Amino acid sequence: MWLDRVKQEYGDNLDIRWKNFSLQQINSKEGPEWKVWEQVDLHEARSLLAAVAGEAARRQGEEAFDRFHMALLTARNRGSDRIPLNEDQPLIEVAQQAGLDVERFEKDLGDPELVQVVARDHEESTEQYGAFGSPTFVFENGQSAYLKTFLPPEEESVETFEHFVGLMAARPYIGEVKRPQPPWPRGAV
Repeated sequence: MWLDRVKQEYGDNLDIRWKNFSLQQINSKEGPEWKVWEQVDLHEARSLLAAVAGEAARRQGEEAFDRFHMALLTARNRGSDRIPLNEDQPLIEVAQQAGLDVERFEKDLGDPELVQVVARDHEESTEQYGAFGSPTFVFENGQSAYLKTFLPPEEESVETFEHFVGLMAARPYIGEVKRPQPPWPRGAV
């Protein structure tokens, strides 16, 4: 999506490391002891299986993960024809479209260790960086910031990213920037 365009522009000068974060966990009303990743069936959670699928793709290398991640985002954000994030077959089809070794992907999809990777990522993001939403960016200096945005126009992707980094990376005294709502934001869509 738009960060992919930014990465293409920056190349090796921008390191994007996607980590797992569960909105279902952070928004749970079950109490602090309940953990979505400890549920019996991954298919009952809203998107835990998709996070595990991302880790299964990552086992085939970072490039394989990047292809899978982009294909999953595209499949998930195509309007009313959004794929479910808690069903095996649509995720397997995305893996195939991304050029992964599908047999290996399916095997890794069932590995319970990948659920633990997802859990560790989530706990690190909330405990160390204070994440409460996605995407939360963590900068080189350890500062973090959540960004709620519509997709910027393609020709403004890099500039949008640079303004965001300039505002949030080195200015810990800026806690929140928010547009009044409703309507939010006027003229953005």
